[in-house]
Amino acid sequence: MATYVNNLRLKEIATGDESGTWGTSTNTNLELIGEALGIGTEAITTNADTHTTTVADGSADAGRAMYLKYTGTLDSACTITIGPNTMKRVQIIENATSGSQNIIISQGSGANVTIAAGKVAIVQLDGAGAGAAVLDVLTDLQLSDSLTLNGPTLTIGDATAEDTKIVFDGNAQDYYVGLDDSADDLVIGLGSAVGTTPGISIDENQFVTMPKKVTASTSANISQVAITSSSNAVAWDARAAANAYHVTTENTTFSAPSNAVEGAIISVEIAQGGTARTIAWNTVFEFAASTAPTITATANKTDILSFRYNGSVWQEIGRVQNLAQT
Repeated sequence: MATYVNNLRLKEIATGDESGTWGTSTNTNLELIGEALGIGTEAITTNADTHTTTVADGSADAGRAMYLKYTGTLDSACTITIGPNTMKRVQIIENATSGSQNIIISQGSGANVTIAAGKVAIVQLDGAGAGAAVLDVLTDLQLSDSLTLNGPTLTIGDATAEDTKIVFDGNAQDYYVGLDDSADDLVIGLGSAVGTTPGISIDENQFVTMPKKVTASTSANISQVAITSSSNAVAWDARAAANAYHVTTENTTFSAPSNAVEGAIISVEIAQGGTARTIAWNTVFEFAASTAPTITATANKTDILSFRYNGSVWQEIGRVQNLAQT
């Protein structure tokens, strides 16, 4: 009696069977081998949560194909069980379904592989029977030479709560570029563990932190940011506007700067408009002899003041007054 216990479910003729029909059976097997090296498409019932692909014994079946594309419309994730569960092979599987849903490739009670809509995975069916597992072939992929990507996008991670990184494995020292998921920071650092010895961190507000010395071969430029007065008060964000300028529009008071960090230095250019205005200061600003300066009360004149935060107050460290604006 013929059996079909091989990994392609081809007919294996028993000794002495099928006298005179060996040619037909052999030709069928050769066609099925060709099918196994080709592309197959299988439709999933609309909105099905589960689907079974059982490779037929000795006859044509899309599930036998090396490249297997699943189509159909889904409204939830669909678990696809590929059988028989003793079949051991590698397949390339595409989720070509519509509805933006995952398909989950399974063979038994073991591990499975999730494929997002529009994505392709190379999977291994381990054929271990009831406990069969499906594994992602490209997990821990190692390349011995260059890798070229012709597409415009490289995505690292799958939107789960985990750190992702690229590690540069040096002879004496490793470096990484990674996402610190818990902090939502992009980090460039020393070593291979994200968050360890960071050199540059960029947070979700695009604020940059560099904990070590920064050396510039040319002058450093801190962009000038306008700060305005509303209801006779000037709000000053020390982090976003370290190099600030204020064109007077009304008599006003400079409020305590937000985002104060010990050691931070900020400066402000106060430019009088066509009508001179008065300027007052919150008590967090500390001046020589604890006496605030009188801002130049002349139209079209400029004063520039600089401060350093000592963890408690903003101490004035520089002042130039009565400057022409042109």
